[in-house]
Amino acid sequence: MPTSPSDLPGAGAADRPEEGYADLAVVGAGPAGLAAAVTAAGFGLRVTLLDAGERPGGQFYRHPAPQLGAERPEALHHGWAAFAARERALRGHTASGRVTYLPGHHVWTVVPQDAVQDAARRAPAAWVLHAVAGPEERAVAVRARAVLLATGSYERQLPFPGWTLPGVVGAGGAQAMLKGGLVLPGRRVVVAGSGPLLLAVAGSLASAGARVPAVVEAAAYTGYAPALPALLRNPAKLAEGAVYGGALLRHGVRLLTRHAVTEAHGTDRVEAVTVARLDADWRPLPGTARRIPCDAVAVGHGLVPQLELATGLGCATRRAADGTAALDLDALQRTSVPGIWSAGETGGIAGAQPALVEGEIAAHAVAGRPVPAALVRRRARLRAFADAMGRAHRPGEGWTGWLRDDTDVCRCEEVPAGRIREAVADLGARDARTAKLLTRAGMGWCQGRMCGPAVAALAGGEQAPDRRPLSCPVPMRLLAGLPPADG
Repeated sequence: MPTSPSDLPGAGAADRPEEGYADLAVVGAGPAGLAAAVTAAGFGLRVTLLDAGERPGGQFYRHPAPQLGAERPEALHHGWAAFAARERALRGHTASGRVTYLPGHHVWTVVPQDAVQDAARRAPAAWVLHAVAGPEERAVAVRARAVLLATGSYERQLPFPGWTLPGVVGAGGAQAMLKGGLVLPGRRVVVAGSGPLLLAVAGSLASAGARVPAVVEAAAYTGYAPALPALLRNPAKLAEGAVYGGALLRHGVRLLTRHAVTEAHGTDRVEAVTVARLDADWRPLPGTARRIPCDAVAVGHGLVPQLELATGLGCATRRAADGTAALDLDALQRTSVPGIWSAGETGGIAGAQPALVEGEIAAHAVAGRPVPAALVRRRARLRAFADAMGRAHRPGEGWTGWLRDDTDVCRCEEVPAGRIREAVADLGARDARTAKLLTRAGMGWCQGRMCGPAVAALAGGEQAPDRRPLSCPVPMRLLAGLPPADG
């Protein structure tokens, strides 16, 4: 490992990086990327921080728009002080020129600059990050000796009849509406799905004035029992859960465990949902259905690591405790590709606190500094808790039982469940990729982010990470302007 910024791959005494190169490029200014950028800058590295958002914080520390005049945005967040300290550090490092902060930059690919390799680890001498910048969609290229991917995650959605009705939104989407726009998705909101995010969303909505008749949790909290030691080692997490539970009690919110929203009803907008009890494999039990009136549904079944940039580079993945694909990282947050690090949700869904810790660990590693033992212990403790959550809330195989054949699974291409089932039963599809080729499910604007888990489940397998050259839409004129590849 390098021991100073000048010892980064390809930056020897006779090969000093030219002006415009960074020692480290960080993709994503959420908790992990922000922590990595300011820590690395504190060690003397020159850092370029690129982010698709207009302000640092990512999806977790989402800010209200400035024109809304929010006086206390911290009231909408848990752990705001940790973010605020790093945001101040970012401003300081930006002012000193140590960090180049590039908001509104969508990085769509990362490629090695040339064939010069580091003899020890075969790392490229430098990386080039191509981005689309601003509303005018300018082409931007950033060069760096090392890259840290902190691209975060997106919501996992399991469809049900009526999920395309107006008023049905993602659980994280409802929270984003409240944090970023100070608006509610409705006045009477059912919160449903699985995972600890539901409690936070329900509490936030209720505190903001919404009526939350129920939190509908598909898993049973008894699923945490095998992980009791990990729970006891994280008393702050248990206290956080108690705070959320207390908020539900104060606002009179019912908690229905091992239940799911199996249908939404309405014409121009959702008007009610059907809720049914589930068996241990998440199959709806006959005779248990009930209706709950509402004008909005906030639903989500956890999060999925956003891996397009990493898998495009060939980084190895693993199957996480919650069933999603995550990056396979070593103790220093290195991926399987030399010169590429990663931190946060890309290594498995765990939340903001582990992301902050992992960002700092990665920055130590990139700078060649020994990683403090306290950081390593904290990561292990928080990751153990995250794995316990992932196993407890992992979707059961029977959830597809609530899908009728006419239920749209792929919203972009309007592909119903029946067509995918036909591809499996009659045309031999045995995985999501084959089902996609036969039905167009996953070929639309979102490229399978919304329907991928459902298509994979209907095809009888798990969602495999895609490897694609573009991680987001790119104008053709930008691709045409790229220099030709050597050879």
